Amino acid sequence: MLSANEIIALHDRLTIVWHHADADAHAQEAEGWLELVARQHRANFELWHTEDEARAPGASDAEIAEVKRRVDRTNQLRNDLAEEMDRTLLGWLETQRLVNAKAQLHSESPGLIIDRLSILALKIYHTREEAERADGPAGHAERNRERLGTLEEQRADLAACLDHMWRETVRGTRRFKVYRQLKMYNDPSLNPAIYGKPGESARK
Repeated sequence: MLSANEIIALHDRLTIVWHHADADAHAQEAEGWLELVARQHRANFELWHTEDEARAPGASDAEIAEVKRRVDRTNQLRNDLAEEMDRTLLGWLETQRLVNAKAQLHSESPGLIIDRLSILALKIYHTREEAERADGPAGHAERNRERLGTLEEQRADLAACLDHMWRETVRGTRRFKVYRQLKMYNDPSLNPAIYGKPGESARK
């Protein structure tokens, strides 16, 4: 059901496709469980490049405000899909009767780990791009090759942890929960900046 190597390969392949080919190519490039992984990676991909728009030196205040709203919406989607991955995995475990309610609880769910792998895939892609830049300043390629080695090591370590955690879960010696992110900033009933602070309406 879950293979870190498959997930990494999918992340890398889609990152290249979305940068160099059809920008609209989406999760149809994957099937079954991996289709959900692809959708979550797409949210991170869009979030990465949307945030870059806000960092552009010439961006106006109005453009930055519009980008911030898109960032909030995309980040909500990213977290929702991470939770959906966890629910899907738990559903599969239940159908296989592999859930052990007495097993040791893991503090980080597979969905959250896969989200981190997704971000690492984007960092690796863009760091490699910088390492290969022909017009980079002195020492730029060397610094980014060093960063690339660190990122690849981090991803390999995280992938190994994910595989180990999943094996233990299937074995019945470890379990995980869906950890709801419960974001407040997009909820009109929870964010004072949206619904207004107490007494604000009375002052108007």
